Amino acid sequence: MQTDFMNTGVAFLAGITVIAGILSLFALLAGRVRPHTLAIGFAGVALQWALAYIAMIGVGLWLGELLFACMVLVPVAVGVCAARFARSQASALGAGLVGGVVNLLIVGSVVGGKDANAAVVEAIVWSVGLLVASGALAAIGGHIARRFPAHEHKLPPPISLFAMVAASTIFLLLVTGGLVTGLEAGLTVPDWPNSFGHNMLLYPISQMKGGVYYEHAHRLFGMLVGLNAFTLAALCWRHETRAWVRWLATAALLMVCVQGLMGGLRVTGNLTLSQDPSLLQPSTAIAIVHGIFGQIVFATVAVIAAVTSGAWLAQTQPMLVRGAVATRTITLIAFLALLLQLFLGACYRHLQIPPTEVGKSITHPTWAMHGHLGFSIVALLLIILAASRLAAIGRVNAQAKPLARAATCMVLIVAIQVALGLVAYAAVLMRRGPDVPLWELLSTTAHQSTGALLLTATVQGAIWSRRLLSPTQVRPIRPGATATAVSA
Repeated sequence: MQTDFMNTGVAFLAGITVIAGILSLFALLAGRVRPHTLAIGFAGVALQWALAYIAMIGVGLWLGELLFACMVLVPVAVGVCAARFARSQASALGAGLVGGVVNLLIVGSVVGGKDANAAVVEAIVWSVGLLVASGALAAIGGHIARRFPAHEHKLPPPISLFAMVAASTIFLLLVTGGLVTGLEAGLTVPDWPNSFGHNMLLYPISQMKGGVYYEHAHRLFGMLVGLNAFTLAALCWRHETRAWVRWLATAALLMVCVQGLMGGLRVTGNLTLSQDPSLLQPSTAIAIVHGIFGQIVFATVAVIAAVTSGAWLAQTQPMLVRGAVATRTITLIAFLALLLQLFLGACYRHLQIPPTEVGKSITHPTWAMHGHLGFSIVALLLIILAASRLAAIGRVNAQAKPLARAATCMVLIVAIQVALGLVAYAAVLMRRGPDVPLWELLSTTAHQSTGALLLTATVQGAIWSRRLLSPTQVRPIRPGATATAVSA
């Protein structure tokens, strides 16, 4: 036991040392590389990883090859974007090199499981090849884009753009996590932070089959999200002047770290590198909190994107609008209602007992099922009420367009969410046997992911109502006159 504890401590120390080195590199990049360059480079990586993820789930030879070809061409698109939309603020070559550096995260998986000497040589070749190819392809894209006029006004401010990229990467992580839960593959890899005894970044791609692939790919996306969150915090501390925004970005980074820790403890139940089932205590309670907290992290990073946007910074003074307090209040209540609905949904999904025999159905946690279905009506009404108030103000005030956009998103997303919820519920009720039907997997994952979008849209409505709206004020009462409300 003492030896196991010492080995665990050494492994954690080694892992922390490596991670500290990587983070130091990206802290340096955040200070030396222009933010737009970083944002475009990270965006390219997120797109490449999404394409590779789909290609490797068994979509067929021709479609898989097409997706891999698109993945190779992403650096060209990165170069085009940098030169076309941020010519004076970003470098096409730099964005390509940033993408190459981030993609070094997967080199270990490519060479993992091989002879040590061969692995070192291949790692060097892959690393140099990634950097050269990413930089060269991005430079080619930049050269192509320079043949056309620049459109630099198209891109958001750099920190806001990077926060959007980070939020998009978190959304991909939520989708991959939903697929893990939908496939009931959350415990396929029995240990953490290792994977079957391998360092997480060295687990061979060749061994990622079935549920192991979905679970381990989710872990790799978590590493990418962590790198995004760290770089976002570093950018805010380097370029953002508002202290509260810097601390919000720091809080988001800490939230990502806590979320990763909960993901690991959901598998092991305690800090251990052991794969011995007798020493592991998988926790369903942590799985529920992990699912809920991930959506809160997504919404938090989206808030950073909003408060660093050009529209937010352009507002100098809130508008004096009648009913501002009620609008602020109802958006907050709608957000809280969605959190409760999210809790009930997570309980319903994680507390289900899947069948082990053909012809058997899922055993449902009745209280969570009825609670989630019943409270959905309350949440729907609150969303519609909040959206109607935001839309009413946004229609008559030119400066309040963000409120109208938030309202539109809330209504559209909640409509899709209700439809997906009905389909997912029907799929779960109709399932017979241990195999997960494709339509159940897709509908339940889409329902969960759309719920994250709805929560974030509601948060956007809440924060924009506080940025743009001021409670109605009353003019001083003059002799012989009555009080008159001031409204914009």
